[in-house]
Amino acid sequence: MWTYHSDLLEKAVPRYTSYPTAADFGPIDPVELGAAIERAEGDVSLYLHVPFCEKICYYCGCNTGASGRRQRVESYLDALHAELATVSTLLPDSARVRRIAFGGGSPNAIRPDEFLGLVEAINRQFGTVTPAWSIELDPRSMTREWGAAIGSAGITRASMGVQTFAAHCQKAIGREQSDALICRSIDWLRSAGVTSLNFDLMYGLPGQTERDLEDSLEYTRLLAADRIALFGYAHVPQLVPRQRMIDEAVLPGNRERFQMARLGHEFLTSHGYDAVGFDHFALPHDPLAAAAGSGTLRRNFQGFTDDSADAVIGLGASAISAFPELLAQNEKNSGRYRMIASQRRLSASHGVTRSRRDRLNGAAIEKLLCQGSAEITLCQMPQVRERLTPFLDRELAVLDDMTLSITPGGLPYARSIAALFDTFRQERKRTFSSAI
Repeated sequence: MWTYHSDLLEKAVPRYTSYPTAADFGPIDPVELGAAIERAEGDVSLYLHVPFCEKICYYCGCNTGASGRRQRVESYLDALHAELATVSTLLPDSARVRRIAFGGGSPNAIRPDEFLGLVEAINRQFGTVTPAWSIELDPRSMTREWGAAIGSAGITRASMGVQTFAAHCQKAIGREQSDALICRSIDWLRSAGVTSLNFDLMYGLPGQTERDLEDSLEYTRLLAADRIALFGYAHVPQLVPRQRMIDEAVLPGNRERFQMARLGHEFLTSHGYDAVGFDHFALPHDPLAAAAGSGTLRRNFQGFTDDSADAVIGLGASAISAFPELLAQNEKNSGRYRMIASQRRLSASHGVTRSRRDRLNGAAIEKLLCQGSAEITLCQMPQVRERLTPFLDRELAVLDDMTLSITPGGLPYARSIAALFDTFRQERKRTFSSAI
């Protein structure tokens, strides 16, 4: 049973999809990214960012815009093709592209034939051999033609942004979608060969009750989603202006959010799903559950993953590339990105070179979030010892010699415990999302 400790959850903390986090990036020279790509070897993953949606949701903090202006979409895709060509010439023969993920935005905001054009370019330019393909989808813009394109591309993993089945919550966040629409999309995806289907769900939404959340979880279970990402809504309108459309007065408080997170964990783990990290769940047959069980679970900008590659190359506006020694983010502004990429230049403008200390702290954070325990080094112990005490005293964590472990009751505090290893973090006003 989880116990609510308000003092340990009052500080906002990062989600730690990287360390250092994107909030700690500074200006970098794109030459650094080029050098990192040239040094890559072994398995490499690609992430392609499509910053368009047919409809913009109020809650969304992603780098995305409306897809209505065809000229802008087409010029962006031209730039993305140019960037693919640039990266393929830099990547050495010793590197093998084994995974490709499309995210956004909503990749299905572009036309199916445009998507297949990107797939063909990747296969041709990178010489891929039976890679694993995944895609994020907005069910509101799913079509039979898109289902066929997913089957033609050989995509086996897909994630749908469902968020909630409660109609009043959907209206409050600007994402209205019927049950029939969701079911139709599932049929198309399963028929196309998708064997690992994820639902993104959220708690802490405006006007949402525990009953609303339980109903959404029950629908999700009945629809046989293989994976579930259950996120706490992060309300940061000072960073995401579109969130000002959401009425703060009807947002659940921290205690209510805690109860919802507990409900989600208890419901899903009692209905056949394995807990993966602190906010993902997967059926036992899914590769994500297998990675969690075998201790090979990783965490990157796409969340918890079974991807073991140390190098992820991000393509598209705002996409982030991750290497052991470097994190590099492409130009966020779509117009500037198009101009730079079309000139066959890398557009990375911000990032951070990871020092040995950064890599040690990043490894501890990842281990705590993915495996629930981490070995603390002698140089890390003075940094965390005193601030760890409240978690140890309440049996949310255990320190055995130099091994720090999060207890089952400490799972909702995982991010707060991991944050003890973050030397970049400073007290600041709501820069990050709620700890629960």
